[in-house]
Amino acid sequence: MNKNKKFLLLTVLAVFSLVLAACGFGGDSSEKSKDDGKDSGSSGTASSKSELNVVVTSEPPSLHPALATDTTSGVILTNTFEGLTTLDADAKPIEAAAEKWEISDDQLTYTFKLRDDAKWSNGDPVVAGDFVYAWKWALNPDNLSEYASILYPIKGAEEYNLGKGSADEVGVKAEDEKTLVVTLNNPTPYFLELTAFKTYAPLNQKVVEGKEDWYADAGENFVTNGPFTLSEWKHNDSIVLKKNPEYWDVDKVSLETVNIGMVESEATASTMFKGKEIDYLGAPFQTVALDSIDEFKADGSLRIADQASVYWYKLNNKDKFTGNANIRKALTLAINRQGLIDNITKGEQKPALGMVPIAVHGFEEDRGYYKDNDMEGAKAALEAGMKELGIKDPKDIKINVSFNTSEAHAAIAQYIQEGWTKNLGITVGLDNSEWQVYLEKLNQLDYQAGRMGWVGDYNDAYTFLEMYDTAANGNNDTGWENAEYKKLLVQSNKETDPAKRLELLKQAEKIAVSELPVAPIYYYTNLSVVQDNVKNMQADILGNIQLKNVVVEAKK
Repeated sequence: MNKNKKFLLLTVLAVFSLVLAACGFGGDSSEKSKDDGKDSGSSGTASSKSELNVVVTSEPPSLHPALATDTTSGVILTNTFEGLTTLDADAKPIEAAAEKWEISDDQLTYTFKLRDDAKWSNGDPVVAGDFVYAWKWALNPDNLSEYASILYPIKGAEEYNLGKGSADEVGVKAEDEKTLVVTLNNPTPYFLELTAFKTYAPLNQKVVEGKEDWYADAGENFVTNGPFTLSEWKHNDSIVLKKNPEYWDVDKVSLETVNIGMVESEATASTMFKGKEIDYLGAPFQTVALDSIDEFKADGSLRIADQASVYWYKLNNKDKFTGNANIRKALTLAINRQGLIDNITKGEQKPALGMVPIAVHGFEEDRGYYKDNDMEGAKAALEAGMKELGIKDPKDIKINVSFNTSEAHAAIAQYIQEGWTKNLGITVGLDNSEWQVYLEKLNQLDYQAGRMGWVGDYNDAYTFLEMYDTAANGNNDTGWENAEYKKLLVQSNKETDPAKRLELLKQAEKIAVSELPVAPIYYYTNLSVVQDNVKNMQADILGNIQLKNVVVEAKK
């Protein structure tokens, strides 16, 4: 991945969130939606004018499937574009634009058969060439797609993206209008999950080619193949999605309209939910304010679900202080994670004692890399780091904690600032920036310790480790790399035995945790609340919500 922040940007902490923006909707009313978990199988009775009202934390940085790197953009793209596959409620891949596929015996060739009735919102048929065009566009190094590396399992993809190969050598071809053949470098057990990811979405080549700003606004050039269209986009204010009448499965789509406001403040969003102005709070649509958690718990409306995501502080390995491995170790060990969860986040998160969340298969147990709140170890590491840097007074170690605008991120930063100052005796400052400015700071290594979250692109440990394979990786943002770590990741991609592959990934994680390009803090849970008349609105373990399945019942 190039210089991105997918982050997923997790643009939200798992009780939390981030970012900027305005307030208000492009539609008529203001209500948001969500599902009750327990009733996720209920179809409900849709009202004659089925509208869902939700909010996100900011203006989406990009609504180009190959350029978007964050969850705010991602939730809109996930519901307006559709890949070969999509994910069900258990985050398992199922048929989408492709109605079926065949996998060769050596697991290197995938042949997808597209649906005959798959259409773009302008009525054009979705053809195999739309996928070839979109994937090669993302891999073209001139287009600077920060997520290009997620296509690297495809033969020739990495070479083309790095300028060492050509587009013609990429292993994807349209055998005919409805048959797409993909050749991989190595067996990739999660490839059908990848084809559900936004970077793998098709683009209508006839419409977008030659129009560099086609994705900058709603309009005739913003042609989609998913269940919804981008009907309206008032920048820094609101977005309106409308049911796509050309969608192949339109009869299963209950919602007519999705009104998406932009509200930076978690507290404001919680007030809007309590006032029934919005229908749902929870990733990827804003987050439940810290001050509202106890209230929602008390009335039984708060839902808590595990999520395959991690909240961590990235550490700039090129900085004078955080560039020292022992200083990074001291900072990491001197965080009281359980105390943070009990007193600040209150969302039943789990202390992160590794880089891969315990929700990921094979990583459910504590790997024993370090202890939470290990002050003895932290002080020993600090002393060693000071000696290496020629520093005698810990106050001369000056660390700024950077974070993007958010009450939750600020509260976490203040808690960690207090702990580092009190227990290590170092000088700690706080640095707050608006979201897009913040992303650029991390991108340019203009920080020391910076908060970020990562939601898995797919449910596999590799998605949490791959971003640190080289310092040049677009999601790295730490300057750290390790040749042995990279070697193990490469080996894991070639290993076909699941148990041996898992062991290689754990060996790689152990190397990273020993050098700590990041300080893991906690593994997310997704806290959410939903209005009683909204059904089937529940994020999966990767934080995705398929609005196609949501039903808003008529209010009684």
